[in-house]
Amino acid sequence: MDDSDPFAGPNRLPTPNRPLLGLTILVVEDSLFACEAMRLLCLRSGARIRRADCLKSARRHLQIYRPSVIIIDLGLPDGSGEDLIYELANKVPRVGVILGTSGDDFAEDAAIAAGADGFLSKPVLSLAAFQHEVLSHLPGDRQLTGPRQVSDEVIYPDPLAFQDDMAHVADVLSDRSDGKTLDYVAQFVGGVARSAQDSALAAAAAGLARSRASGAPVGTDTARIAGLVQERLEHKRAI
Repeated sequence: MDDSDPFAGPNRLPTPNRPLLGLTILVVEDSLFACEAMRLLCLRSGARIRRADCLKSARRHLQIYRPSVIIIDLGLPDGSGEDLIYELANKVPRVGVILGTSGDDFAEDAAIAAGADGFLSKPVLSLAAFQHEVLSHLPGDRQLTGPRQVSDEVIYPDPLAFQDDMAHVADVLSDRSDGKTLDYVAQFVGGVARSAQDSALAAAAAGLARSRASGAPVGTDTARIAGLVQERLEHKRAI
C-alpha cells in the first residue's frame, strides 16, 4: 500500500494552516518522548504518523506501506539508522523524503552521507522548523500552492513519555551492561535529555560516551546515570 497517494482519501489536499495534509510520516524512533513531540508536530501540520521503534519494526512496516516521508533516528536499539537511510535512498521506488534525526554532534553529516535528503536536530520542538524541513524536500506536485501560514508555535511533549523513557533505561541497565548496551544507553539518554532540556542527565550521558570512547572505566558513569534515572522515576511516584 502506498501511503503517499494523494488520492487515497477525501479532503486530503494541504491547506495554509495544515501544509502536510495528505502525507503519512513514518517516524523510526525508540524514544517515546521524542516520538510524542513528532506526533504533536504531525498533528498540528495535518500529517498522519506511523511509528517504528527499531530497524526491524521499520523494515516490517515498509514491506506493507510506503510512507510519503520517513524520519529516522540514527541511534536505534538494534543498529544504526544510517543503514536504513542508505537502504531506502538506493531503493526503487524511493520514499519521497528521507530525513535523519539525532541530537549528537556530527550526526547530520553522517545522515546526509548515507543518503538522507535533510536532517532534524533534536530537540525537534519548533513547528515552523519541522514543516520547513519536510516541505523543502517534497516534490513540487505535493507542495501547497500559494502562501502558507508560518507558525511560531513550540510544542511541549507529555512529561509521562519522558518517564516511560526513564523506565526503559532502567530496564536496559538492569538486564545487561556490556559495551554495546552502554553505547546505546549513552546515545539514548543523551537524546532524551536534550529533548527534555535535562542538563544533568545530558552531562551524565556525555560522560559515559567519553569514557566508552577513550576506553576508561565506566562504573562511575553508569552508576551516575542509573542514579539520575531513579531520581526521575521517584519523582513520578511522588507526583
